[in-house]
Amino acid sequence: MGNDTKAIIGIIVVAAISLGGLLSVQFSVQIAGVNTRIDDVNTRIDDLRTGLIDRIDTVKTALSNEIATVKADLSAEIADIRTDLRRLDDRLRAVEIAFGKVDQRLETLERLHLPAPEPGASGS
Repeated sequence: MGNDTKAIIGIIVVAAISLGGLLSVQFSVQIAGVNTRIDDVNTRIDDLRTGLIDRIDTVKTALSNEIATVKADLSAEIADIRTDLRRLDDRLRAVEIAFGKVDQRLETLERLHLPAPEPGASGS
């Protein structure tokens, strides 16, 4: 082997090593870029998750407040209906009592003013 052949082989080996190093650096830079993008996406997903959780909590709070308001309104309405039913019951009882008094007076008037039925007469 001559000196020229040794020099050419040496240059090819050095060039291959240099090219390998450059490719290695290039791959490292590319991988670092991909890792940075993945980290950025992970951060964005975490931010989105946090935002969604906050919104869900806000909706839960609003619904809880609305449900509490509706329950209070319904309780008040039910109480009003019960009061109205008690008043109606009291009025009906008063009408029954007054009707009983009128019936009693009518019986008294019938006894005083109508002749007694004859002992042999039938009611039909």
